[in-house]
Amino acid sequence: MKRLASHLLGVEQGSIVLFSDFKDGGAMWTGDGPRELRRLVEFSEPFIGDPIVQVSLSMWDMDQKTNQRADISAEMVNAEGFVIVFRTWGDTRVARVRADWLAMGEVRAEDDWEID
Repeated sequence: MKRLASHLLGVEQGSIVLFSDFKDGGAMWTGDGPRELRRLVEFSEPFIGDPIVQVSLSMWDMDQKTNQRADISAEMVNAEGFVIVFRTWGDTRVARVRADWLAMGEVRAEDDWEID
């Protein structure tokens, strides 16, 4: 369990189209075997420490003629942002994917200040 040292909880959320590979014949649509795509997400302002990040598929468009395999996760989470990682493998053909994300963590109060 993550415990916050402050009562100030910051929440930020977003949605991002990770790719549309059917438009230009990209690897997720035309390739096979292990494939991976990474997208950097930067927060509008930094958290005090590493936040909790949840990533989910909010839209996926896959070929019905092949197995539908997908893995999505958040990696390299820090106070400034994180990386969304989408993976597929085998004969799966993915036309496009949109991911939604939610980050929660401790934030500074407006009247906090630091002495240098």
